[in-house]
Amino acid sequence: MKIIEKTKEKAIFHEEINESLANALRRSASEIPIMAIDEVELYKNDSALYDEILAHRLGLIVLKNQNLEFIENCSCKGKGCSKCSVQLKLSVKGEKTVKAGEMKGKAEVAYEETPIVLLLKDQELEFVAVARMGKGIDHAKYSPGLVYYRNLAEIKLNKECDSCLECVRACPQKIISIEKGKLKTKDIWKCDLCESCIIACKKHGKKAIEVTPSKELVFIIESFGQISAEEILVKSVKALKDNLKEISKKIK
Repeated sequence: MKIIEKTKEKAIFHEEINESLANALRRSASEIPIMAIDEVELYKNDSALYDEILAHRLGLIVLKNQNLEFIENCSCKGKGCSKCSVQLKLSVKGEKTVKAGEMKGKAEVAYEETPIVLLLKDQELEFVAVARMGKGIDHAKYSPGLVYYRNLAEIKLNKECDSCLECVRACPQKIISIEKGKLKTKDIWKCDLCESCIIACKKHGKKAIEVTPSKELVFIIESFGQISAEEILVKSVKALKDNLKEISKKIK
């Protein structure tokens, strides 16, 4: 595995990996336990948004993940307790834009400046929200981030090249250059096989450049903020392994 970029929010690497395995890892990200607002009790809502729309927006607010029990597995038997749920409260009066950071409780908001709703003068909003654990396979609000991949590109020049540089100018990612008739690439992983260089070369009356997908895949993980990009990869692998163990048990 060659790591291209690694931050808390984003991880990019490329490796010669089977597409079936890559897709299994991508899908397994939806089985990572993630915390999100699941229930809202509204006491006052003078805003322009209906209660249902407001509850939907609250469900999509990104919360820092916690190790809570799933409510269906908790000893409280679905009643809701501190082991399986966290409460967030908010009581504000306009004129203002209400933001996620104004909610008070034991859950931490990842992006405090996330707008919830606009209140006009003397309008009020008061609610109690309950956050629980869930999985992306059940609802999108529990998704930890974006996980996707594409083939690493292979770019070649043939004898038809006359160093006109039309392909270089056409490349939107600015990753190719031609020096003394030889092709040089930079950050080849950025190539998304758009074929702009090939089109520009054909307009020049040549077929001098070839862009083909290689066996290597570029794997990209973008975290929404509940957990880091690295954790998404590690926990996706664990979820896939757990599913494979379960299949083995069923087969036996």
